[in-house]
Amino acid sequence: MKRRDKGIRNLMLYIAVGNAAVYLLSLLKVQIAGWNIVDLLFFDRMCILQGQVWRLLTFLIAPSYGTGIFASLLLFLLLFFYYRIGLLLEQTLGVFKFNLFYFTGVLLMDAAGMLFDVAFGSTALNLSLLLAFATLYPENRVLLFFVIPLKIKYLAWFYLAWTVVDIVMYKTFMPLVPLLNWVLFFWREIPGLLPALRRSGAQPKQKPSKDWAKDYRSRSGEKPYRHKCTVCGRTDAQYPDLEFRYCSKCNGYYCYCMDHINNHVHIQ
Repeated sequence: MKRRDKGIRNLMLYIAVGNAAVYLLSLLKVQIAGWNIVDLLFFDRMCILQGQVWRLLTFLIAPSYGTGIFASLLLFLLLFFYYRIGLLLEQTLGVFKFNLFYFTGVLLMDAAGMLFDVAFGSTALNLSLLLAFATLYPENRVLLFFVIPLKIKYLAWFYLAWTVVDIVMYKTFMPLVPLLNWVLFFWREIPGLLPALRRSGAQPKQKPSKDWAKDYRSRSGEKPYRHKCTVCGRTDAQYPDLEFRYCSKCNGYYCYCMDHINNHVHIQ
């Protein structure tokens, strides 16, 4: 619990703003030492071996989109989507675990790129955030293009199908690397995202008793608790002065501390 809030807060905000800034600078044809700014940031094994080690990280803010109006609009919609999904994951997992998840993906992609001399961007890594969120909240709805309501699990299924097509058409394994990271962190929850496994393991809903939490214990096992925040995991046994509430908008009996009762994703 102590390290939950350690790390880079609002990580995806920095990633999104960095991408937007580099994209705008590229439209202005800004160059550094004769290099187009985007070309200077992309992952390139040969350049890294020659000393341009910053490329191991800066590929995260090097957008690979065109310069037309549609391409620009698509980029900014995706950046906003990455930011929102990343923020919600950070609230659910905590700053430390979200940072660990994202940067483990970075390390895996860097390792694969250096070993097999494969060029790549950050698109697949950022889209793995969609899989992570859909695994935790498969029934949550999003507004596709701010208009079309769609369950997040359907977007995840589409992304997995598109990954298969991408691998077959372009004969590249790089899209699999973020999937490896996703499986590494969320393998316990993945069955809930898959419809067949979800149905086979489904249990009928039962009305919870008012004493449903009387036998629960804190992670240390020392003290029983009655209330536990669904987002941060804090309990009334660990924090006796902290207030807890139950959300009427969530589909179920979900408890939240006062820090998250008005700042969480409603579970549907």
